[in-house]
Amino acid sequence: MASGIIPFEDQHYDELVAIWYRAVRQTHTFLAEADFEFYHRLVREGALKAAELWVEVDEGRKPRGFIGLEGAKIEMLFVDPGHFGRGIGTRLIRYAEARKGGDLQVDVNEQNEGARLFYSRYGFVQTGRSERDASGRPYPLLHMALNR
Repeated sequence: MASGIIPFEDQHYDELVAIWYRAVRQTHTFLAEADFEFYHRLVREGALKAAELWVEVDEGRKPRGFIGLEGAKIEMLFVDPGHFGRGIGTRLIRYAEARKGGDLQVDVNEQNEGARLFYSRYGFVQTGRSERDASGRPYPLLHMALNR
């Protein structure tokens, strides 16, 4: 099979959790350890399945990254750090844009400068800010929308 983007399959869940873990450990250095463990538990217990998931896989169907959507909102986008800089995140956003249209939105942790810059380069602009994340923790979120 060729590499590409496929719908989520249950057999990939553990690998998506592992991708999430590696990516968050590398990019969310601002998280307190207790908060990291809190989020990790939620993800292990099935939180990823709350979104419409699309997975980029390699030729052997091994996941390299994934995007989770709720309508036109990107709820999550994680790429295995071993594959950073290879266009996976961009391909996943393009796929979401093709499926959902140009009104995509995303919330980004304010402290995650790499993610903020990534979305800005793609054409997202800040539309608002919240002092706390969706779990009520003190990690401000930047609300962004695609501006084409």
